[in-house]
Amino acid sequence: MIDRVITSGTFSLDGGTWDVDNNVWLIGDAREVIVIDAAHDAAPIAERVGGRSVRSIVCTHAHNDHISAAGELAALTGAPIRLHPADQVLWEQVYGPEVTYEPLADDEKLTVGGITLQVLHTPGHAPGAVCLYAPDLGAVFSGDTLFKGGPGATGRSYSSFDTIIESIKDRLLTLPPETVVHTGHGESTSIGAEAADLEEWIKRGH
Repeated sequence: MIDRVITSGTFSLDGGTWDVDNNVWLIGDAREVIVIDAAHDAAPIAERVGGRSVRSIVCTHAHNDHISAAGELAALTGAPIRLHPADQVLWEQVYGPEVTYEPLADDEKLTVGGITLQVLHTPGHAPGAVCLYAPDLGAVFSGDTLFKGGPGATGRSYSSFDTIIESIKDRLLTLPPETVVHTGHGESTSIGAEAADLEEWIKRGH
C-alpha cells in the first residue's frame, strides 16, 4: 500500500543551494500507484513503479527538490502532474510552459487501488503546499509542512511561520492522534507526537 524511494540532490531558493535527501512516496496496489513528490531522479522511481500504471504524480509543493523529476517521470509514464496552483510562481522557476500540470483543489479526493487520498491545502512552507490524508491507511503525507520535531522551514521567499502554524493547527492536528505522518524528508512521526510540542514550536518561532 505504501512504499518509499529516497532520492538525493539539491534544493535551491533565494540564491542558496543545499544538499538534501527526499522521500518519494508510492501509494497503491499491484496494478496502479500515485507518486507523491517526484524528487531529483526519475529512474529509481520508475524502477519501483515497475509495470504498474501511474495514476498521477502529485506534488506537495513546487520547491525544486520536490518537482525536479516530475517532468521526466510524466514523460516516461504518461501520468499527469498535479499541483496546487498557488505554487505557480515556484513552478515557473523550474519548468517553462512546455511542462504543464493539472491543478489540485482543497478537499479534492484522489483514488488509487481502492485507497482515497484527501487533498488538504496547508500553506505556509509554500503558498500551494498540500498534505494528502489517507484515512483508510491511518496516514497523512505531509510534504514539508510537518516533520518529526516541528513545522517545515519558513525563512525563505513565499513562506510564512504564522500561516504554517495555522495550517498545522486547523488541518493536521484535527486528524486522529494515531495518524502516521509520512514526511518529505527524514523519519515519519505521528499527529499525537507533534501536537504535544505545538506550544514549543510557537515559542521558538522561525
